[in-house]
Amino acid sequence: MESRYNPASIEQQWQQTWAEQGVDLTPEDSSKPKYYALSMFPYPSGSLHMGHVRNYTITDVLARVRRMQGYRVLHPMGWDAFGLPAENAAIDRGIHPAKWTEQNIAQMRTELKRLGLSYDWNREVATCLPAYYKWTQWIFLQFFQAGLAYQKESAVNWDPIDQTVLANEQVDNDGKSWRSGAKVERKLLRQWFFKITDYAEQLLNDLDKLPGWPERVKLMQANWIGKSTGAYLEFPIVASDEKIAVFTTRPDTVHGVTYIVLAPEHPLTQVVTTPDRKAAVEAFVKEIASQSELERTAEDKPKRGIPTGGKAINPFTGDEIPIWIADYVLYEYGTGAVMGVPAHDVRDFKFAKEQGLAIVQVIAPAGAVEGRSQEAEGRGVEAEGTPLTQAYTEPGVLINSGTFDGLPSVEAKTAIVHHAEQNSFGKARIQYRLRDWLISRQRYWGAPIPIIHCPSCGAVAVPDADLPVQLPENIELSGRGASPLAKLESWINVPCPTCGTPAKRETDTMDTFIDSSWYFLRYPDATDDQQVFDPVKTNDWMPVDQYVGGIEHAILHLLYSRFFTKVLRDRGLLNFDEPFQRLLTQGMVQGKTYKNSRTGKYVIATEIADLTHPTDPETGDALELVYEKMSKSKYNGVAPGDVIGKYGADTARMFILFKAPPEKDLEWDEADVEGQFRFLNRVWRLVTEFGERSATSDQQSNANSNLSKIEKELRRSIHTAIAAITDDLEGEYQFNTAVSELMKLSNALTEAACKDSPVYADGIRALLILLAPFAPHIAESLWHELGHTDSIHAQSWLTADPAALVADEITLVIQILGKTRGTLQVPSQSSKEDLERYARESDVARKYIGEKEIKKVIVVPGKLVNFVVG
Repeated sequence: MESRYNPASIEQQWQQTWAEQGVDLTPEDSSKPKYYALSMFPYPSGSLHMGHVRNYTITDVLARVRRMQGYRVLHPMGWDAFGLPAENAAIDRGIHPAKWTEQNIAQMRTELKRLGLSYDWNREVATCLPAYYKWTQWIFLQFFQAGLAYQKESAVNWDPIDQTVLANEQVDNDGKSWRSGAKVERKLLRQWFFKITDYAEQLLNDLDKLPGWPERVKLMQANWIGKSTGAYLEFPIVASDEKIAVFTTRPDTVHGVTYIVLAPEHPLTQVVTTPDRKAAVEAFVKEIASQSELERTAEDKPKRGIPTGGKAINPFTGDEIPIWIADYVLYEYGTGAVMGVPAHDVRDFKFAKEQGLAIVQVIAPAGAVEGRSQEAEGRGVEAEGTPLTQAYTEPGVLINSGTFDGLPSVEAKTAIVHHAEQNSFGKARIQYRLRDWLISRQRYWGAPIPIIHCPSCGAVAVPDADLPVQLPENIELSGRGASPLAKLESWINVPCPTCGTPAKRETDTMDTFIDSSWYFLRYPDATDDQQVFDPVKTNDWMPVDQYVGGIEHAILHLLYSRFFTKVLRDRGLLNFDEPFQRLLTQGMVQGKTYKNSRTGKYVIATEIADLTHPTDPETGDALELVYEKMSKSKYNGVAPGDVIGKYGADTARMFILFKAPPEKDLEWDEADVEGQFRFLNRVWRLVTEFGERSATSDQQSNANSNLSKIEKELRRSIHTAIAAITDDLEGEYQFNTAVSELMKLSNALTEAACKDSPVYADGIRALLILLAPFAPHIAESLWHELGHTDSIHAQSWLTADPAALVADEITLVIQILGKTRGTLQVPSQSSKEDLERYARESDVARKYIGEKEIKKVIVVPGKLVNFVVG
């Protein structure tokens, strides 16, 4: 046996052995309980970062433990491989996106294997391969056939230089294109959508079925769905048959509506604009079109608007009220119009004050209503004739509201909605903040939408037999102008599958969120080329028992995955409602960062002369040392490969688990990495020394032999570790305290004075089995060095013996007048009377009490005896 721990020599050896033996392959034996462990699959950027290492190590520990606990485990890995970064890289490097992606996948797969992750690589998927996106297209057609996929005109971000649509994340905070630098415009284009709003209520209600999810994630999803209960109301336009529809959660304030605001891009804007206002309105609409949605809705941005000259009628009062357009109203949200109630809405109040619009108070505090004069009842008079200094947004009693005066505002909501329904100008409605999902992209590197546009038949689904609609390779990527697919006539022009008429393919590709919204359903049957998946296999393995990923995916990815699951359930493919039973959102990995707080620039540590008093080498400014998320731009990243090369994968795994609880941010510290390396070295020495002794020892383990006090104490330490670590790997995961327990057990074995005892041998065995999920290579190597021929990862997980946890003796604290004076070893099962007797008879009592009178004795069973003396 090697006397020195050399991770480089053992890790590669065992990784190769495990691969040859297929120890991580998914078992087919359905007699065992199943456990599906899944990390969110990565985008193949070319190299792993420490966030990946943390995510995947957490899931790997759980997968390994569950295997040892007798579960059949599915633990797969794949690649979220379509998307804009690959297309950009291809443009910059002059290579095809597929080649760039394949290179990155190969590199990252190698790095993942170096970590010793127990993946079933036979189930690997990549979303950019035709074998996968064939079924992405098939699922799209399921949505299409169910009426959940449709086209409509929608406002999009348009780059006027590159002549292409941009996603919101491609527009910076100044409203400029990430690539061309052009000011982005808002433009109406025909786009594909998924009708996720049809499932809004289910997606909201079924959050209650997810007790294993963090509450903050469920709250984020609920807020994103944004259910509101209120009223749909219609305001007739003066001198027109058209009406302006609004949704409001405050129908109790309708008598206080003094203006209507339309989104500048609302179709009715042109209808209501008077000739004298046409030029001003067109100029304003054009100006607003250049702003991103983020700019228009920013809370700290002044709200801008202009009158259209048109008027609407408040159907509750008969009053004519002005119609405005404003930047803060978006056509895609709600009805694209809002009613202005400045007396009872903070934003409306500020807007009305700035624009000189009328403010009519229609709700007052209950006590302020009594004794109102007749003069104060007139329209346009603010409460008691006193101008409001701010919007009143609390509940109260209705005033200036005709027949509804005197009603409590909460009751008035129902009464006013009922009145609107009876008079056909409104109705009760539930509305959601959630909008239908825009899924089409004018890019090349994505799954083509499998639709053919026929002049006779309209939008026609590509027949299943013709799937996949493959991406053509003979394209030219420039990053400018229309999608490369839209320029490829030989690919676009096809006959209609229904009538044979010359038709054209859809040239948009799908949002990459589509690919990741169902990948977890493919893993149970990853190589099936006849169907999207075998429902028997997928229903057997699903839902995922433990899903692990970053909090940044708390809304969109998780919401879309839940939506897909429910749609495919309704299509008869799945028999469950939710895809992920438990969710762990791990914290970020942060690195030491040197920042010039005056300039905001980051400085590379290697360029700083004195790290104890860091200064900017360019300016001489004192630098601030902070921990921030690892990033190339902050010069604070640590490459996993460098850590593995220096310390080994097991050390990297142990540090990443030990440093912080999994849901908290982790501060990278080289000293702590070295600490874990030293611990594994101690384990190596401890086991190798035991192996050398046991090789010449004739002693045999005899579980029934009478144990000495020292042996009993060691056995208790062993079973305490088993119980604590097992508990840390259930419920609220505490990998950091589990590693601490491993250290305690190692220390107990090191300090034990019974190294020839069978109990000590049991302790060495327990230490290796408990260590195996965390540091799989060193545990396997030491296990085999002790003479075992089977894998340590095939051993059964240990169960704590409750009897071993019970101490024969306890340490009794003896206090005099509340001050500790000494301790005493006594039998653990002693009664209160016995504890008092032991304490009275002790040397401590004789020394500190002597002949003094004992006035009172306080006994805390199992802990202390306190004497109150005169």
